[in-house]
Amino acid sequence: MKRISLIVAGAGSRGTAYSEYALAHPDRLRIVGVAEPREYFRRQLADAHEIPAANRFSGWRQMATRERFADGVIIATQDAMHVEPAEAFAARGYHMLLEKPMAPDAAGCRRITGAVERAGIIFAVCHVLRYSNYTRKLKELIASGVLGEIISIQHLEPVGYWHQAHSFVRGNWRNETESTFMLLAKSCHDLDWLRHIMGSRCLSTSSFGALTHFRAANKPAGASARCLDCILKTSCPYSAPVIYSGFLQKGTTGWPLDVVCEEVTEENLHQALREGPYGRCVYDCDNDVVDHQIVNLLFEGDRTAAFTMTAFTRATARRTGIFGTHGELTGDGAKLRLYDFRRDTTREFDTSLDDDTLAGHDGGDFGLMDSFVRAVAAEDRSLILSGARESLESHLMVFAAELARREHRVVDLAELS
Repeated sequence: MKRISLIVAGAGSRGTAYSEYALAHPDRLRIVGVAEPREYFRRQLADAHEIPAANRFSGWRQMATRERFADGVIIATQDAMHVEPAEAFAARGYHMLLEKPMAPDAAGCRRITGAVERAGIIFAVCHVLRYSNYTRKLKELIASGVLGEIISIQHLEPVGYWHQAHSFVRGNWRNETESTFMLLAKSCHDLDWLRHIMGSRCLSTSSFGALTHFRAANKPAGASARCLDCILKTSCPYSAPVIYSGFLQKGTTGWPLDVVCEEVTEENLHQALREGPYGRCVYDCDNDVVDHQIVNLLFEGDRTAAFTMTAFTRATARRTGIFGTHGELTGDGAKLRLYDFRRDTTREFDTSLDDDTLAGHDGGDFGLMDSFVRAVAAEDRSLILSGARESLESHLMVFAAELARREHRVVDLAELS
């Protein structure tokens, strides 16, 4: 396998995480350029990969105007900032790994798909759930026929009470105008995963959900605008100093703390909670995205899936039940439990990882990067599990579900074609 080179547009949490593959496998990948407007994050990534000064850019446009100087690009800019860089780098002939979602609307997704197909590049969307050991084993069991025909699926994404507060009440994805709606920002992974597991097209969808709890009307009596000043911080489950200090005490300096402040120290964290958005009361923010939602999906062959996203959980590991004519399969992202109707037997499978390298999303981060690097090195598109057309299809499922929620009706996918 030959070593390839990539450049990175966006050195936030995801751009940095994907780039770590090069540190673990320098014989397979080099990161040779970075574009990031925030000097601290640009320097952190560039120094880690020894990127020369000439290849450090404050914006992706500067990097895109250069003649192509790498095999591919990782685009990990903010959600609403994917279309233009995707078109620009595709036109330069860069193979592309694009963070999800593709774009905040169907028109943007189609623009990216068109640019990719015109350029003839290798393209993958970061639907990392497809690439985990867990998903690979699950697909293997389904393909073996042990479940018979898949009739229905139940799938839960437990966002987690503190994660909801961090990202979707106080954070970057709290407000649709500034980012996008909740189902696309958080759960396009999951609807894409359901499409991958079903292996067939979705025909129609319905959905219900709302912003129910994180509203001013639910602010407790005596609560302050900032958590540091609040007399309720020891009793409120969403207290920012309690949540973030807990991570710091455990020795965490990466996500989520590196989103709250650049250089993570106790002093910097305290200042960020005093002055920045992450120290606000969760009942006093400008958030408008839903905190719970259900989606019902009808696939070809009258097969169905029911998806639930909720903030109000302790755990953040997804849980799934797959129900077939010959068996039932349940899983939690690491372990699978298979009950065979015909033999009245139960088998268990542990897909947990021994290696912590890029272990995010149950190893999906590593699986995605490994597949993309190998695909580019060998010029083999078959290694990509979420190319442009199927990724566009699963994004349209998300847009249809959100339309169904807003209009309180069943939406056929044909309406968006």
